[in-house]
Amino acid sequence: MDSGSGANPNSINEGSSSATAEMPMDSQQGGAVELSSSPAHPPSRYESQKRRDWNTFLQYLKNHKPPLTLSRCSGAHVIEFLKYLDQFGKTKVHVTACPYFGHANPPNPCSCPLKQAWGSLDALIGRLRAAYEENGGRPESNPFGTRAVRIYLREVRGGQAKARGIPYEKKNRKRPTTTAVSAASGTQTPVGAAGDDSCGGTTANVGTVTAAATTNSI
Repeated sequence: MDSGSGANPNSINEGSSSATAEMPMDSQQGGAVELSSSPAHPPSRYESQKRRDWNTFLQYLKNHKPPLTLSRCSGAHVIEFLKYLDQFGKTKVHVTACPYFGHANPPNPCSCPLKQAWGSLDALIGRLRAAYEENGGRPESNPFGTRAVRIYLREVRGGQAKARGIPYEKKNRKRPTTTAVSAASGTQTPVGAAGDDSCGGTTANVGTVTAAATTNSI
């Protein structure tokens, strides 16, 4: 394996945002130039989380034994990373020998392991896939979009659905588009079907472990 030291191994540099300064001309005061700095808009919650996830993954590659470079990262390494994150999970996943296997609301606690929820992993992969390409990666070489990763997520979804007794079935039902008539103006406004949430999990788990993951050696 290549060493993870040195500059960015795959020529993928993390982009940075900068505020731009505006120099308006005040025509009311003899054409004096007034310099005003336009404050930068804070990044959205999604963008902040995406940046943290990306930094966490880069740190994971650096701490990997042997160290991995981004250029040699494959779908298998991404799956390894997802399994590594399970140690920070908060979702109880019953083993087949557990008496509460398949129970959505077990009456008593058990010793089954805590893992990352499927929905959290699915959302994480979506953010990392976007971050990879935003930082210069080519879509055709994106390790987060490989077939192996998709299969792994599908297996996690199915396994957790059985273990927890919570089906993750994607709703394909489409509601017909209707027309709403405004009584006040008499105008017609098309109303589309509401989207279905087929995530089947929470994205909170992964978001709360990125800081801890960067401080642990692999």
